[in-house]
Amino acid sequence: MSLIRQALTVSLVFAVWGIAGDAPSKKGQKKAGETAQSAQSGVLWVEPVNIESRNLRYGSGGEKRAPHGLEFTYEKEDLSGTNPKLVVRDVAGVKWKLKVGPEARPETAATRFVWAAGYFTTDDYLISQIHIDEVPHLHRGRSLIGDGSAVSDVRLKRNPEGYEKAGIWRWKDEKKSGSREHNGLRVLMAVLNNWDLKDQNNEILEKKKNKDTDDKDTDDKDTGQPGRLLIVSDLGASFGTIGLGWDHNNRKGNLDFYRRSKFITHTDPEYVSFSSPARPGPIVLFNPHEYFSRIHEEWIGRHIPRADAKWMGDLLGRLSDTQIRDAFRAAGYSSIEIDGFAAVLEARIQALRNL
Repeated sequence: MSLIRQALTVSLVFAVWGIAGDAPSKKGQKKAGETAQSAQSGVLWVEPVNIESRNLRYGSGGEKRAPHGLEFTYEKEDLSGTNPKLVVRDVAGVKWKLKVGPEARPETAATRFVWAAGYFTTDDYLISQIHIDEVPHLHRGRSLIGDGSAVSDVRLKRNPEGYEKAGIWRWKDEKKSGSREHNGLRVLMAVLNNWDLKDQNNEILEKKKNKDTDDKDTDDKDTGQPGRLLIVSDLGASFGTIGLGWDHNNRKGNLDFYRRSKFITHTDPEYVSFSSPARPGPIVLFNPHEYFSRIHEEWIGRHIPRADAKWMGDLLGRLSDTQIRDAFRAAGYSSIEIDGFAAVLEARIQALRNL
């Protein structure tokens, strides 16, 4: 009888936690719904006419927007997300968001492929080691900073030139859902095994106000750049396992898990489904809010029109073997890892093209 009571107690606790965990999630969804209204005129994708010549070693920012020098000045700590992040400035005064830990490398590589396929990304660079002046006591990540304030394997990120964050957009935004470009992005996330697809990881970037006008809703007449960009701003959970589970941090950017994971799970004459993002593992029930909020993300990788999946495969198929390897070189992977990641990625691209 005591075992039955214990089981009922555990079930009741999970149920209560699940309800409590839904409260902030609903609140966040309401906020996302409000801010997503401004995404109606945002641009998600543009035709990558020069995909064959894109430099995946440097990514969207190119060499000219890379960080200046290896000496940085500490600005503040960013406590958002699960990985340690700081805001720093380089010697030219440019502000960067610095990320260390298991997401730094896979995120750097993932931005290259997202950008190559015609979607917008932040400008990301992986530097093997930098120095940061006058780092105070930190809430997270102090153990990752060595003697003399040296930090290794650092991802440095900033927004595209002239843009600032203006809100978030939702995967279920009615203005985008069902379009070829929206479905193609869903396929691309499955190609990369990016399972961390919370709406909070999607940003609306808005053109900063022009000195001569307050109108942000129109494209910039001088540069031809869109007034708003819609981006997936956090790609750190890529190239590893297909979902949140046990020891998931060490499975991001992990070649063994990326290689062993299933890619396409179902096809029929009209639709295709992918394994990523997967339902969170049972171990995540010990964090009920995280579990119950993520079980609603699986649809992103399911029931996608075959034609749209093949379209993404054909786009990525225009990349050369050198370009693909350059993306992983940019992320600081070893030669063995570069070969391994490239082989898996190329096999996935071919699978899409064969649909």
